[in-house]
Amino acid sequence: MQPAPLPPSSWLPPPAAEPSAQPGSRRRTLSPAGQPATRPATLSKQPTSSPPSRSKDAAPKTGYDREEFGPAWQDTDHNGCDTRNDILARDLTKTTLKPGTNNCIVLTGSLADPYTATTIAFTRGSKTSSAVQIDHVVALSDAWQKGAQRLSKAQRTVFANDPLNLLAASGPANQQKSDGDAATWLPSSKAYRCPYVARQISVKAKYKLWVTQAERTAMAAVLAQCGGTVAGGK
Repeated sequence: MQPAPLPPSSWLPPPAAEPSAQPGSRRRTLSPAGQPATRPATLSKQPTSSPPSRSKDAAPKTGYDREEFGPAWQDTDHNGCDTRNDILARDLTKTTLKPGTNNCIVLTGSLADPYTATTIAFTRGSKTSSAVQIDHVVALSDAWQKGAQRLSKAQRTVFANDPLNLLAASGPANQQKSDGDAATWLPSSKAYRCPYVARQISVKAKYKLWVTQAERTAMAAVLAQCGGTVAGGK
């Protein structure tokens, strides 16, 4: 059986803009979908009742290792800041930044957590940073089993650092999700399930990953409740 075909283009946000920041600059204006924050990408109302029409079983997890997606939190957009701090700066409000770090390292901030619909205070530190974690919306292990093995390591590194696939979220919720797909985990905030599933579809389409039958069924159940929705949820 062939991998599930890509969903119709009307489901998906426009391709993420190529980073334009030069090394040493600070880019903070991208939305989670990679578009200017003032113009979030939206999904049309048309075919949101059905996910990709075909499915394929997940490949074995054999060979998966985090290192297959490159070292964690690289500066792939060459703006002088690592990806984790880029996402914290994008998703948190009321942030304070560490002096002398090119406005890169986020020390404190407030997160309106999309997964739990709660507000979480973030304070950088060995005992406190884990309250807010950066979630791969399509988990790396899930991606590995559904097509990412076919990508080059350079492509997997881009995938692991793609703002479209990253969200600051509740640490406990992220741990609970682990490497689950839509069939095994959804946000406890029902209001965020439509944007969450829409975003997973966008990511899987962008990197030509497939879905399992159980995943497709779960996506269909969520999308059946959706009208138009914001792909990035913000």
